[in-house]
Amino acid sequence: MAPPRPRSVLAIDVGRRRIGLAGCDPLGVTVTPLPALARGEFQADLQRLLALVRQRRVQALVVGLPLDAGQRPTPQGIQCRRYGLRLARAMAALGQPLPLAWVDEHASSWAAGERFGLHGDRSGRLDSAAAVLLLEQWQREGPEPLDLTALSDDPVAPAAIAVGTRAGADSF
Repeated sequence: MAPPRPRSVLAIDVGRRRIGLAGCDPLGVTVTPLPALARGEFQADLQRLLALVRQRRVQALVVGLPLDAGQRPTPQGIQCRRYGLRLARAMAALGQPLPLAWVDEHASSWAAGERFGLHGDRSGRLDSAAAVLLLEQWQREGPEPLDLTALSDDPVAPAAIAVGTRAGADSF
């Protein structure tokens, strides 16, 4: 895949307890870990993420999607895809439409722990470090984010999931 065009992007690493966050500047030069969000009710998450999107003038979302070795979504991957779609639709309904891209996050937390020395971290820094790796991966390989109208609602349909290769791990 070709690298996507530079723009301000918010990468999210959706976990059961926290959402790791990373952002990049409009030129795509600097990737910055942002404080992770403790997951709560969706509406509360949405309000905090919407404020961040507006503050950083975000133009696209990149969501980590755990896939198995066959490039199929894992059960957690299905949940991440649903969360990403729900978030993008809610943002659009609030007047902040953002195209969406997926990056295979298989092993991103392990790779972030190795790179940043954060094994066993419970503060959220590991989650955001994983989001940094996702965003760096996306900047190198894409895919270009898609408008919501181009995305399928079926969370497991192969055509619905165009992802960059593994963040922080070798391609297979």
